[in-house]
Amino acid sequence: MSGIPIDLACELLTKSLAAWHLVGVVHRSIDEAIVILGTPKDIRIDPAPPDLMFRWMITIDNRKRGAISFVSVLRQVREALDPGYASTRVRVAVSPLVLS
Repeated sequence: MSGIPIDLACELLTKSLAAWHLVGVVHRSIDEAIVILGTPKDIRIDPAPPDLMFRWMITIDNRKRGAISFVSVLRQVREALDPGYASTRVRVAVSPLVLS
């Protein structure tokens, strides 16, 4: 399970859409998923099964991706709905220590 209650996640998504000045209505489905309606994209957010390393599974226009945290969910939703949003990602890799 995700660790964050679905109702709290819905409220956070609703307030995030408003803060980003994006249109959309967040609903909780009967099967414990979060659905965002009224947008050009079809967005569904499900708590991931316990056997996955992800906490959430996000489906945007039939493309399913995992999210390790709810922050990742928010980033993916904003990327999908806000074409002007310039996301930045950090990549962590093992490499030798560089001394100057």
